[in-house]
Amino acid sequence: MKSILKVLFVAAFFITSNATSRAADAPPFTGGRWVDLSHDFSAETLYWPTDDGFALEVQFNGITPKGYFYASNRYRASEHGGTHLDAPVHFARDRKSVDQLPLEQLTGGVFVVDVSAKTRNDADYQVSIDDLKEWEAAHGRIPEAAIVLLNTGFARRWPDAKSYLGTTEKGPEAVEKLHFPGLHPDAARWLLNERHIKAVGLDTASIDYGQSKLFETHRALFEKNIPAFENVAGLDQLPATGAYLVALPMKIKGGTGGPLRIVAWVPGKTAP
Repeated sequence: MKSILKVLFVAAFFITSNATSRAADAPPFTGGRWVDLSHDFSAETLYWPTDDGFALEVQFNGITPKGYFYASNRYRASEHGGTHLDAPVHFARDRKSVDQLPLEQLTGGVFVVDVSAKTRNDADYQVSIDDLKEWEAAHGRIPEAAIVLLNTGFARRWPDAKSYLGTTEKGPEAVEKLHFPGLHPDAARWLLNERHIKAVGLDTASIDYGQSKLFETHRALFEKNIPAFENVAGLDQLPATGAYLVALPMKIKGGTGGPLRIVAWVPGKTAP
């Protein structure tokens, strides 16, 4: 009897362990693919003309005195450069900093508005309410608590500063020479008041267009604690609807922004 119980115990343990192993290996997202929407950070990363660029310094790379390999670097970077998040406190006093944004606001269904045809010959284009309504006529109403991303087509110009920003110059004087698309302040207020979105982003250096002097789109969004994702990559790889976004910035306590790793899950048949 004891030997039979022992056999049954071993079999049950094996079955349970095997099932647990399979469950641990099973991905939570199946039948689709992940798309990386982040530019990497390097010496080529584009920053605002008044900011220093990204720097990676080697602290150690080699064999230690004890005989094993070890590598470690030090980096320096502005909060606002490369693919990054703008926290509301960036332009609105006493609003949320990076670490205060809830994860629910940085993840969810994403709706991609493609205006790349309109920006091709107009670097100063501003996405309008009409653009958003035109998109809805084709794809349906933008739901409440949506994340909206604007595909201007400018990600294809990265990292050519002249093409992407409008200038290769640095310093305060260069700001006057910035030319890239953005979201019109009226359209930002429409998304806030009529659609109640929870986040917005685009593939240019600022949610306000390059020639903005008052940054009204930033101010409208951030006053309502709506963050913005800037310098997003790969939006041409996403469908207009149906993808799921995960946008996680470096969690800087009190940060006005931070480097962002942003990815999207696109349902459908996985590429072989």
